[in-house]
Amino acid sequence: MVTAEPLMTTPMVAKPRPNAPTSLEEAGLSLDLMVQLSLKTLFFAGQLKGNELADRLKVNFQVIDSALEMLVEQRHVAIVDGGVIGRSSFTYRISDAGRERADLFLQNNHYVGAAPVPLSQYQSYMRDVEASQVQRVSRDSLRDAVRRQLVVSEKVLDQLGPAINARHSLFLYGPPGNGKSVIAASMGALLHGGIEIPHALEIEGSIVRLFDPVHHEPLVENQQDNSSLQLGEQHDERWVNCKRPVVMVGGELELENLDLVYNEGLGFYRAPVQTKANGGVLVIDDFGRQRCSPQALLNRWIVPLETRHDYLTLRTGQKINVPFATFIVFATNIKPAELVDEAFLRRIHYKVFAQSPTVEEYLQIFEKVCSDRKLPFRREVVEDLLERYYRPRQLPLRGCHPRDLVEHVLSLSDYREADRELTPELLDAACASYFVDERETMAGNSLWNVIPPR
Repeated sequence: MVTAEPLMTTPMVAKPRPNAPTSLEEAGLSLDLMVQLSLKTLFFAGQLKGNELADRLKVNFQVIDSALEMLVEQRHVAIVDGGVIGRSSFTYRISDAGRERADLFLQNNHYVGAAPVPLSQYQSYMRDVEASQVQRVSRDSLRDAVRRQLVVSEKVLDQLGPAINARHSLFLYGPPGNGKSVIAASMGALLHGGIEIPHALEIEGSIVRLFDPVHHEPLVENQQDNSSLQLGEQHDERWVNCKRPVVMVGGELELENLDLVYNEGLGFYRAPVQTKANGGVLVIDDFGRQRCSPQALLNRWIVPLETRHDYLTLRTGQKINVPFATFIVFATNIKPAELVDEAFLRRIHYKVFAQSPTVEEYLQIFEKVCSDRKLPFRREVVEDLLERYYRPRQLPLRGCHPRDLVEHVLSLSDYREADRELTPELLDAACASYFVDERETMAGNSLWNVIPPR
């Protein structure tokens, strides 16, 4: 097969990690918030050295120094042990009065952990990330990322490449079982370089938890013990250095998931899925099967797709401007005309049809699956299956069939305590238990064992 020359690849410019603040002002937080976080942390710990408390809050000791000084003056915290290197080595113990005050804080807000990052600092960081992203995906890198798992035609790959480089929006559609979800998820592997994710954000005095271990995978080799901040390290540990996120949601998605979710019991917010996906990929899988209508879902994102800014709502009704820096992928097996109108499709810049495999591609997929499962591939047996089973029944070829049929063959072999091999008999049995025979109907077919009327 003759192919064009690969596209040029431009590496991504790495964005420096945020510097650790050396004062409360640099941290961008109020003294009242730092007092609350310090006292709530001591409420659960009982007592801590100054640098241990700073470590739990992921900040330098200078950031919490004034808060501890105020708590000591108010007798909510007592110094029970001195140190030779200054107040950071003092041991601070919460008093009975401090426990009462901490309990009041906890009734309003249960958040305890890393000090939050102000929204303004997060906005500034994401603007820098967007400006520094000059990465361009090449044909070879895309082929390598996708074909590790799938056999995809050059035509589809050449449509996907420009969409990924644009990092705007993609409508991926086609028959079920042809790997749309896998293609969408594999795009995350093409986004090289880490990104900083705040543990939490501070927005108008409210706390929004952003880091989510389900969607954010830390780059462990880049993490450091916060105690090293005392030795002059500059990384702000309120942020977690992570791989580019790939957030995938399906039929469970509701409109409420696209806004801040306030937990009445805990007193703080959870960030929506599109904010968690900032800097990476957001996949709306099985688009059109959500609990909300496709039109309502797409209308929610018309403005963010155009402006790259999203507006979230606090429970007070106040609108908050947050970055919308995610590559959004809509994957569906429903015909586009049945989901949305032409006006909205125009706003989604790239549309890619994930077509069913050809006979030759089907055979390649089958061979790859057999290789992955250590099962000897017999091309003539699969070709015979296509002639005897697929063509008479007019079964469409699907990319998932080889994987599923091989799994059936292996299960049957184990059940029969037979050798694991690809035989016509085992493939026929696999097809019988995998496919629904559409030719069999209730009316007048003895295979249904219909009881005749009396």
